[in-house]
Amino acid sequence: MELTPSMEKFISSWGEMASKWCINRTVAEVHALFFLAKDPLSADDVVRVLSLSRSNVSSALRELENRRLISQVHFRGERKQFYEAIKDPMEVFRVILDDHKRRTIDPSVDVFRACLEDQKQSNPEDVYTAGRMREVIDMFNAAIPLYEELRFLSKGPVHNLFKITARIKELIN
Repeated sequence: MELTPSMEKFISSWGEMASKWCINRTVAEVHALFFLAKDPLSADDVVRVLSLSRSNVSSALRELENRRLISQVHFRGERKQFYEAIKDPMEVFRVILDDHKRRTIDPSVDVFRACLEDQKQSNPEDVYTAGRMREVIDMFNAAIPLYEELRFLSKGPVHNLFKITARIKELIN
């Protein structure tokens, strides 16, 4: 596989975007390569195409497998291990959001709840601070079930929701 300038830019931008979501840039660039690849790739392919060290590629492959963004593909008679990425952008986005929710949001909400309980017990007269904490928890309590419902919708209804949202935005502006 040879990269075109537009593929290189796509991979670089994917890495930049992911780094803002607290995902390692190199891991994201390896993922982008798999996402764009027509055929499964080996670690050697990734090393050659992206000019990365073998150890970086091995680490990236492990992380991408752990996050369920790539999976192994077996070819009869081939000793090398090959991988392929999820190709549906909506599914990629869902897997990333699920992982982000599990690793970041859920533990944070648990801490926010504990902070609210501590605040109410240690300083019950400070209703303002407890109220601010409660607002954050209430926002997550409303957003998480909505996310849980949306994540199981098929592509058709999700795309319709995107279209409706864009139409509402046009009407408001």
